Amino acid sequence: MVFNSYTFIIFFAVLLGLHNLPFSWKVKKINLLLASYLFYALWNPPFILLLWLSTVVDFYMARLISLEQRPLRRKLLLTVSLVLNLGMLSYFKYGGFLLENFTALLSPVGIVFQAAKPDIILPVGISFYTFVTLSYTLDVYRRKFAPEPSFLNFALFVTFFPHLVAGPIVRPEDLIPQFKTPRRATAEQLSWGLFLLSLGLFMKVTIADGLLAETADLIFSLPFPVQTLDAWMGVLAFSGQIFCDFAGYSTCAIGVSLCLGFVLPENFRYPYAAIGFSDFWRRWHITLSTWLRDYLYIPLGGNRHGSVRTYVNLMITMLLGGLWHGASWTFVIWGGLHGLFLCIERLWRDWSARRRAKVTELVVEGSLISRASVIPPVAVSNSFTRFGLALLTLFLVNITWVFFRAPTFKGAMLLLLAMFGIIPNGATMLTNLAILTVSIITVALIGCHWFMRNSSLVQLSKRLPWWAISLGWTIMLILVILTQKSSGSFIYFQF
Repeated sequence: MVFNSYTFIIFFAVLLGLHNLPFSWKVKKINLLLASYLFYALWNPPFILLLWLSTVVDFYMARLISLEQRPLRRKLLLTVSLVLNLGMLSYFKYGGFLLENFTALLSPVGIVFQAAKPDIILPVGISFYTFVTLSYTLDVYRRKFAPEPSFLNFALFVTFFPHLVAGPIVRPEDLIPQFKTPRRATAEQLSWGLFLLSLGLFMKVTIADGLLAETADLIFSLPFPVQTLDAWMGVLAFSGQIFCDFAGYSTCAIGVSLCLGFVLPENFRYPYAAIGFSDFWRRWHITLSTWLRDYLYIPLGGNRHGSVRTYVNLMITMLLGGLWHGASWTFVIWGGLHGLFLCIERLWRDWSARRRAKVTELVVEGSLISRASVIPPVAVSNSFTRFGLALLTLFLVNITWVFFRAPTFKGAMLLLLAMFGIIPNGATMLTNLAILTVSIITVALIGCHWFMRNSSLVQLSKRLPWWAISLGWTIMLILVILTQKSSGSFIYFQF
C-alpha cells in the first residue's frame, strides 16, 4: 500500500477512528500492529514472514545479549543476529548481483559458467527494516539501550507502518519510549500532521510524478546521445524528482505518525542549499547518514587514527552507503563520488585551517606576508560566496545523480558526455514546454531551499497568517486531486 492511493486514505481514516475510540492502550497498540502488517502484506503477503522472523530473532537475541556477561558469548549472539539480518538482505538484494559478478570473474580465466537466473524478488523495505533491527541489537550489545521487555512494543517499533518501507530509519530511543504510555494526537498535532501529509502528497503526486518524472524517464531511457540542453534538463528533472519523491514520502510518514500522536525523526533539511558535501549529508536522508556514521564510520575508527585512515574510512562508508541503495556498480560509483568529494572537502578544510593558523602566527609576529598570498582566503560568511558554493555543491550532486539514475555505466557515461558537449549533434528530444517546466521547478526548488536553509516549516507557519496557510493547503489538495494519475510507488521502495 502506498500513501498516494485512495486505498490508503480509507485505511488511514479507519485506523485513525479506531485509535481515537476509548479502547485500552494495549488494544490500540495491537490495532496499530495489525494495521502495519496489513499495510505491508497488501504488497506481497508471503514476505511478511521475513518481517516476523527478523522481529522474533532480534527480540530474543537482544535479551540474551543483555543477560550474558561473557564477552565471547555476547559476540557470538550478536553474530547470530548480524548473520541473519545481513544474510537475508544479501540474498534478496545482492544474490543476483553477486552471481553476475562471479560469472564475469570466471570468464577471463577461461571458465564458462552459466548459472540459472536467480529470479529473486526484492522484498519492499528490507533495507530499511534491517537497519532498524540492527540498530536495536547493536545498541543493546553496546549497553546503550536496555532490551525492551514487551514484545508488542518491540514488534510495533520494527513494523510501525509509516516508517516501515522507506524510513525514516528509526532508532530504539526514537520510538520505543513512545509506545510505553498512551498517546493521542492533540488538535494541533492532528491538523499539522494532516498538513504534512498533504504537503508530502503534493511533492510526490504533483511535482515528482506529474511534472518531472516523464522528462527524467525519457532522457535516462535513451540508448543514444541527446543534445546538451536536453541532457541537463533530464538530470535536473531527476534531481527534483528524487527529492520531491523521497522527501515527500518522509513528510507523509511524519505527518501520518503525528496524526496518531507519534513523532518520527526529521529526514530532510533543504539539502539543495547545502554548502559542501558534509553539509549535504547533514541535510539529505539524515537518518541514513547518521546510521552509517554511528554504526559503520565510527566503529571503523572514524577520524581517530590519522588522516590516511580517516579518508579510507570515509570512502568505505560511502561506497557501502552507495551499495545499500542498490545492487549495481552504478550505485557504488555514486557512493564513491560522494566519498571522493567528502575527502576533497576535508583536505581543503584542513589545508585552510593550517594556512589560517600560519597566517595568524605571522601576523602576531608583526609580518604582513598574509597579504601576499596567491589564493585569498574564502570569505564563507559572505552571502554571495555562500550561495555560489551552494550552487557548486548542487552542480556536483547532479553529476553524481547521473550514476544513481542511469540503468548502466555506459548509459551514465553517454549522458555525461552529452551534458558537457563532448558528443556533438545529439538528438533533440524535449519540447519547449518540458524544458520550461523543469527550469521553473529547478529555480523554485533552489530558491525555496536557500530561503528555508536556516529555518523550518514550523517557524515559517508561525510567521504566516492563518488564511495564507489555508489558501496554500487548499491549492495543494486541489492540485493533488487534479494531477493524480496512478498510484505509482515511491522511488526508494526499490531500495
